[in-house]
Amino acid sequence: MDLLEPPKTGDPSESPFIDVTAAILVEGDRVLIAQRPPEDRLAGLWEFPGGKVEEGEAPQDCLARELHEEFGIGVTVGEALGESMYHYAHLSIRLLVFRAFLSCGEIYPAAHAAIKWVKVSELADYAFSPADRPFVARLAEGQIPLQPGPQYNRNRDR
Repeated sequence: MDLLEPPKTGDPSESPFIDVTAAILVEGDRVLIAQRPPEDRLAGLWEFPGGKVEEGEAPQDCLARELHEEFGIGVTVGEALGESMYHYAHLSIRLLVFRAFLSCGEIYPAAHAAIKWVKVSELADYAFSPADRPFVARLAEGQIPLQPGPQYNRNRDR
């Protein structure tokens, strides 16, 4: 099976969107990216880490939970950076992307084949899953600065 099958066509209502979160997790001048494991439908592709929102869960809470489960870390979830909608052959997702900052723990890849801290200029060297690609482009074009603006307080409540 071709993992990068073309997007589904037809009426999107035939395939409801599942909300998935992702983090632009920043450390200095680098962002964290994660490679999907070999048994995954999108095996080998890179992504901004996160996961599926559970019923009744706020996206910010989902992101904090997923990063704890998948990497053993605590994060402060910052502002929403946008969304991307994509129809994969196996499901349709609405990717909700947030800025995030490491608050505690040592990162280890419990659910990914690999993780890397990379500079924005290096993101083009990695094959990203289609839903993440708009955020790779926005980072590369400077539309998403690595550091938040002065209106953001890292210590505020989520």
